[in-house]
Amino acid sequence: MKTPAYVLEEEKLERNLELLQKVNRESGIEILMALKGFALWNSFSTVKKYLSGTSASGLHEALLGFEEFGDEVHTYSPAFNPNEFPKILEISKTIIFNSFSQLEKYYEISKHREIGIRVNPEYSSTAVEIYNPCSPYSRLGVIKSEFREELIEKIDGFHFHALCEQGIEDLEPLWNAFEEKFGKWLSKVKWVNMGGGHLITREGYDVERFIKFGKRVREKYPHLKFYIEPSEAIGWETGYLISTVLDIVENGIEIAILDTSAEAHMPDVLAMPYRPNVVGDTPDGKFSYRFSGNSCLAGDIIGDYKFEKPLKVGDKIIFKDMIHYTMVKNTTFNGLPLPTIATQKDGEIRIIKEFGYLDYKNRLS
Repeated sequence: MKTPAYVLEEEKLERNLELLQKVNRESGIEILMALKGFALWNSFSTVKKYLSGTSASGLHEALLGFEEFGDEVHTYSPAFNPNEFPKILEISKTIIFNSFSQLEKYYEISKHREIGIRVNPEYSSTAVEIYNPCSPYSRLGVIKSEFREELIEKIDGFHFHALCEQGIEDLEPLWNAFEEKFGKWLSKVKWVNMGGGHLITREGYDVERFIKFGKRVREKYPHLKFYIEPSEAIGWETGYLISTVLDIVENGIEIAILDTSAEAHMPDVLAMPYRPNVVGDTPDGKFSYRFSGNSCLAGDIIGDYKFEKPLKVGDKIIFKDMIHYTMVKNTTFNGLPLPTIATQKDGEIRIIKEFGYLDYKNRLS
């Protein structure tokens, strides 16, 4: 198989989906798949057996959800493009506005759909500021002091989002902050969407506590339907990125240049930042290497790793947990080819898509 390549392990995907279905069934909270983090649509025939629908952030995601998953599409955007909005409206079950000015602008043509407003509870425990929608001066969602009560009759639901790969212990105080600020209007709406960032499929997540939380809020507000819209929880630890060592150079340390790139193929490594796990890496390894990407960006560094045996040119390197928030963020910076996409089931790998020069050329002009 040509590298670099993303490989989705289908059995692991189904394991995650089975757990999410259990959470939906026992808590009563509907689960949408957020396409911003997981959009490997070849797998949607499996995913839609377990989840309720998709959430989108604009026209192209909405179209993908509608065409490949089904017509339960919930679309939110910080600001809708007027040239795209009629089509978004046509294919979306629910439209969520980021501001009351957007609500007023589009209300007359949208009122036959379910309409939501995104609110900002002004509370977050998210550690990485770039992923904190409730940071000071955030553009995302209406704060309480700007809430226009006179427009409540035009709204079917509330949406809030303030988590990033977090647990129920983070959701509970977030819910309390939301309820404190906007609870007085919950009797006026039909649903609440608690956004994404719920890493339910991570080992150690307190699933039973989430289920109890879901039952508790539904008992308190029996007229409301509740949603969450995770993405990383779906793709969490469901596959890997395989790459090849192209060269090993020395400049005070051993540097392995790979045929992949942090900048182009796993940008969160630089944005968060974080160090991805690698098969064979061990803290007691005798042979140390700095993995770097094959772009001209000086900072295209993936991380430092240790192995029991020395690496050589041609060796395969497997980066773990590379299915969520990777493919959706890929670029062709430096003309680097996009990684192949493949699936694996019962040990057999099937190539889904290979990319080449025209994929680079056709996105330019």
